[in-house]
Amino acid sequence: MENSENKEKIRLTQYSRGAGCGCKISPQVLEEILHSQFTFPDKNLLVGNSSKDDAAVYDLGDGNALISTTDFFMPIVDDAFDFGRIASANAISDIYAMGGKPILAIALLGWPVDKLPASMAKEVLEGARNICAKAGIALAGGHSIDSAEPFFGLSVNGIVQINHLKKNNTAKEGDLLFLTKPVGVGILSTAQKRNVLKEADLEVLLDQLTTLNSIGELLGKIKGVSAITDVTGFGLSGHLVEMAEGSELSAELNYSRLCLIENVNEYLSQRIVPDATYRNWNSYGKKISFAKEVNVMEAFSILPDPQTNGGLLVAVHPGSIEEVKEVLKQNGLEKFCVPVGKFIAADEKVIHVLP
Repeated sequence: MENSENKEKIRLTQYSRGAGCGCKISPQVLEEILHSQFTFPDKNLLVGNSSKDDAAVYDLGDGNALISTTDFFMPIVDDAFDFGRIASANAISDIYAMGGKPILAIALLGWPVDKLPASMAKEVLEGARNICAKAGIALAGGHSIDSAEPFFGLSVNGIVQINHLKKNNTAKEGDLLFLTKPVGVGILSTAQKRNVLKEADLEVLLDQLTTLNSIGELLGKIKGVSAITDVTGFGLSGHLVEMAEGSELSAELNYSRLCLIENVNEYLSQRIVPDATYRNWNSYGKKISFAKEVNVMEAFSILPDPQTNGGLLVAVHPGSIEEVKEVLKQNGLEKFCVPVGKFIAADEKVIHVLP
């Protein structure tokens, strides 16, 4: 029988080089990998690789569309059950980011069976089932391999009425920006990997990492919501760059209006920053300008901070602001009712960071 004391000492984050969505390949390298001259024409494919969107979308021919996505990564927390919950919530988020409703999930598991007990992998799957149940879907199967490092995620299918489908490249000039979660989880998760995260801050981190972005399904039904994406491994600034460039616009971001995850500055003062932050910044930093009143040193650590299961970044027509705010309030998201920026005509920089 497995020694429970030894099990307690196992820290999953010590078995992985990356953590959560910080495992992502950099935007610059990913663009090179995905570049191809080969295209397969399919009139029913509404969203594919070309738009850098959150999921693929396929027209079912009856006014509805199938949303298909997959997401997996190495451990971002030490507890196996929590790792399963976080990876699952993060994968399901892509369905919500398209304005859709998740309907089915299958698991993707890599496990170093010579290093970690099978019982921990079982706990990962139990965490996944917990989150899938909250999303109202079954974890219906999956695939596993013996791998050098542990990883876990889901392949998820969803459904959406085509007139409720939200893309990440359809923002309009004058749209206001809302963000539905705080930023800075990459910093706290790095603090945990270095074993300096306080217990109270771990609870805050876990709460955010396991909260479903189900608000996206409701926002998708609002006509004045022009575009949605979820903020993950490329950081807030990276996903806003994708949104703006895809929409052939620039964006203004009001830095002081951003909600930061609790106590993030305490860890920044200890110079705790994920390696992926620098990788992200090197990929798109030249596209961003800062007003002189902005604390650039802090913003440099916050804006490219890789998020896992981050909030939804939502572009809203001014005429629909009150409707969006009401939906946010009804779902306990009152503190995210203040717009954090807006889209403007394209100019020499993609993002202008303002006070």
